Amino acid sequence: MRVLPAAPSIEGLTAVVTGGSRGLGLLLARQLLRHGCDVVLLARDDAELARAVGRLAQWRGGTVRGVVCDVRDRAAVQDRLAEIARDYDGLDIVIANAGIIQVGPADALGPDGFQEAMDSVFNGALNTALAALPHLRRSPAGGRLALIGSIGGLLAVPHLLPYSCAKSAVAALAEGLRAEEGPHGVSVTAVHPGLMRTGSHLHALFGGDRRREYAWFSALAGAPVLSMSAERAADRIVSALRRRRPRIVLTPAARLGARAHGLAPVTTTRLVSAFARVLPRDGARGTVDGSTVEAAEQPPARRLRRVLGALNERAADRFNQR
Repeated sequence: MRVLPAAPSIEGLTAVVTGGSRGLGLLLARQLLRHGCDVVLLARDDAELARAVGRLAQWRGGTVRGVVCDVRDRAAVQDRLAEIARDYDGLDIVIANAGIIQVGPADALGPDGFQEAMDSVFNGALNTALAALPHLRRSPAGGRLALIGSIGGLLAVPHLLPYSCAKSAVAALAEGLRAEEGPHGVSVTAVHPGLMRTGSHLHALFGGDRRREYAWFSALAGAPVLSMSAERAADRIVSALRRRRPRIVLTPAARLGARAHGLAPVTTTRLVSAFARVLPRDGARGTVDGSTVEAAEQPPARRLRRVLGALNERAADRFNQR
């Protein structure tokens, strides 16, 4: 069995995580702290940031602070990263994690849904990357940039089309930037997770037949075989970042889907089409967040969701999702 060499130490480096106040971003920040980094969380909600900093303060390692910033605002991202670089005498690691998830048929989500996904997911990653690169190029340790994509960016997922389109653009951005930034000493890691138990179903936006869309998504997102422990995912991502890996695809199901699509795209598309036929149809335009659907609209299959989603519900409590 091949033994990998020890990953380089990142102790003492300065790291920024966008969307760092909850879910995967919170766990990535926790892993960076455990490795001795000084971590800055960027997110839109001041109260949520304060709770996240409080949760992370118990972890030994580096320091942690929160900074309010909307990654859709290019000027704000540039200003905040410049301020952080001044305060910490540079930037070494940046993880572009912020984004939204919309669930529902494409016609129900409409053009506005696609635009919102591109603004939050792709433009958020683009704004973060372009603002971070000048600082990362000056890192004595060699800058590291990670862009959080998705299996949806490698294989389009029905009823997640705005999200898939935006994540596909993130995948292209990560690959292109890695090629261009290599001569400057900056590594870029493309991260493509499958389903993870982060509790994100409560903040996802649901359109169309919202009750049934929430039911299937929340059940699958917490299913033990299909989904992955978010703590384990964060550990794998930070390890890939430390090793400067060009790409990582997480969960066996996601790796299988990506390989199948690469080897047999027609067959894979037919299988995905068969899955789409069992998903809800029709419904209203516009979206509502998952916590509202759960509280007010009484989604079906309550017992099944309680069984499959038990781990995900616990994750929502632990990872600042409520």
